Amino acid sequence: MNIKKRTWQIVEVAKQGDQASRYFDIVLLILIFLNVVAVILGSVQSLQLRFGSFLNLFELISVIVFSLEYVARLWACTVEPEYSGSIRGRLRLALRPLLIIDLLAILPFYLPFVGMDLRSLRALRLLRIVRVAKVGRYYSSLALIKKVLMAKKEELVLTTGLMGLLLIVSASVLYYCENEAQPDVFSSIPATMWWAIATLTTVGYGDLYPVTFLGKFFASIIAVLGIGMFALPTGILGAGFVEAIQQKKADRITCPHCGREIR
Repeated sequence: MNIKKRTWQIVEVAKQGDQASRYFDIVLLILIFLNVVAVILGSVQSLQLRFGSFLNLFELISVIVFSLEYVARLWACTVEPEYSGSIRGRLRLALRPLLIIDLLAILPFYLPFVGMDLRSLRALRLLRIVRVAKVGRYYSSLALIKKVLMAKKEELVLTTGLMGLLLIVSASVLYYCENEAQPDVFSSIPATMWWAIATLTTVGYGDLYPVTFLGKFFASIIAVLGIGMFALPTGILGAGFVEAIQQKKADRITCPHCGREIR
């Protein structure tokens, strides 16, 4: 078998009966989860001081593996008709969301070696946590989430637009009600948006709050509207998951004698 084609089969999600690809997937999944654990443990100062060298070595090994996987995908993808063309096909693959995640998973490690002062970009090393998103290509349950989001995208876009409109209106109303009484707190409509977000999402941190009668009156109405408005996406997604699960069950074919799933 062609080496490039076999490489593509291995790095892609394992098909039934392909043991090499299955073992590759398992090793990669374990490595991803260990990386997430390492990132979490590395944020503990005492553990970082004690096991810092080990965590750095593990980071190096992980980046080498993930880098080789990324390069292997780009190299072997041209065997697929969808990615034909040495440059255009590979570019099309590289722009896929999962490949962008793969790149972000290894990019922070290489930043210090660019040859310029990147101390201000050290926070980008937190992007290592996106390695857990690489798990998405191996779990059908995550594919179900994508399916639901795509099926309900129009409803979600509509409710998101309504929430954005309500956010702007709420911030504008409270700004005009409270600006004169609290010019330092409600200094502008963008500054008041923080209050609107905290109120509409029912978080209510209490760092910003109205003191005038009109401000309290409109804030009460906005808080009640927020409960209903921000519950809409939850209901839409809940209904979408129920529909998707029922459809999945309907697509299954079971043996009438033993009850086992045929496909």
